[in-house]
Amino acid sequence: MPPYRLVASDIDGTLIREDGTLSRRTLDVIHALPVPLVLVTGRPVRWLRQLYDQMPEPVPAVCANGAVVYDPDTDEILRADPLSIDLLLDVSKRLREAVPDIALAVEVEDGRKFWYEETWPVRWEADNDNVRVLATPEELTSAPAVKLLARSANHEPGPFFELISQTLAGVAETTHSSKSALVEISATGVTKAAGLAWLCERQGIQASEVIAFGDMPNDIPLLTWAGHSVAMGNAHPAVREVADEIGRTNDEDGVAIYLQEVFGL
Repeated sequence: MPPYRLVASDIDGTLIREDGTLSRRTLDVIHALPVPLVLVTGRPVRWLRQLYDQMPEPVPAVCANGAVVYDPDTDEILRADPLSIDLLLDVSKRLREAVPDIALAVEVEDGRKFWYEETWPVRWEADNDNVRVLATPEELTSAPAVKLLARSANHEPGPFFELISQTLAGVAETTHSSKSALVEISATGVTKAAGLAWLCERQGIQASEVIAFGDMPNDIPLLTWAGHSVAMGNAHPAVREVADEIGRTNDEDGVAIYLQEVFGL
């Protein structure tokens, strides 16, 4: 019998290389796995296509740091746990008072659309029907959001994360997966671990039967929940501290190498 019944892997900095590709070795291992693979990512649903296009078959995904569980075979959102409009109003008010120069953005419609304020310093993709600039600040809180994102041009990443976390303590979940001053905010209790736990419960899989891989602080709940956890060789120091093992880097196909050894592939 395989030692685990499910493999859970982050995407960026973990399963894919820095150039955004799945290596031939990783693809071969995914194809040969005797157990299901689930992607557990901070990415929204609309950013999965870049990965699915490289795979022979898409696999289920826990997106937006646990707020969305997605079935690619049916293009169905199996579960969504967004910040409500009332919570968005409260959180955005607190953030604007604490950080006057803050720029905010939201993932809405289960992560299929992205709205950002004019002051948002990054353009992730060409503006289209799914990605647009907000006409007024009030639009930010006009619909439930599976993720709220906050940026600052005048803070260093570490202090900015601490400030936002203190400001929202007990109100919402805060995490980060970027080297810039970017904080990702979810409803209370929404983490990668919670999203995957929901999916595993549907499939009759226990946490002890899951092996998980990750590299950034938003992976910490996942890695501490899973029965066995592996931090990538390129992982953030906080991730390395909580993982059961430290593997190779993502550019060295660390996930594939580890799985080949575990499953004898």
